[in-house]
Amino acid sequence: MKANHTLRRLLVGTAVSAAICGLVWATPSTANSVIVGPPTTYDGFKVKRDAPDGWSVKIEAKDGLAVATQMITFEKDTQSGWHRHPGPVFISVKQGTMTFYEEDCSARVLSAGQGFLDVGEHAHLARNESGATAITIVTYFIPPNTTTLRLDADRPATCFL
Repeated sequence: MKANHTLRRLLVGTAVSAAICGLVWATPSTANSVIVGPPTTYDGFKVKRDAPDGWSVKIEAKDGLAVATQMITFEKDTQSGWHRHPGPVFISVKQGTMTFYEEDCSARVLSAGQGFLDVGEHAHLARNESGATAITIVTYFIPPNTTTLRLDADRPATCFL
């Protein structure tokens, strides 16, 4: 019993000291994910398309890119862990409701049928705070011949999630 109390005091003391010193640790994901096929690499290209109704899109991948898609299931109270990406990521909520936090702790809540483009440059966290299962479909655009979709990041010192 005394050893458990001493260990608890040590862990709490270490966490408090780390918080005071501004130290943070990477947070692991508690979600379940499935890659839908391996990343596929494409040669460099440039596309500009203007539709008759005025809509246009421009895409350029100077040295090419790899594309991968992942389905991530977030059970109630699970999260992605703080991370960033080597390239832009399209995130779509397929089922349920998800909360996405940026490194400044600002949040956006999205439900099934909604999504956004994450440029991948800054640390962020996805959390299921809804109380029901949520599923996201994530499409990664990464440097050619890359298999890394996620880069673990430390919890930002400005966000205590």
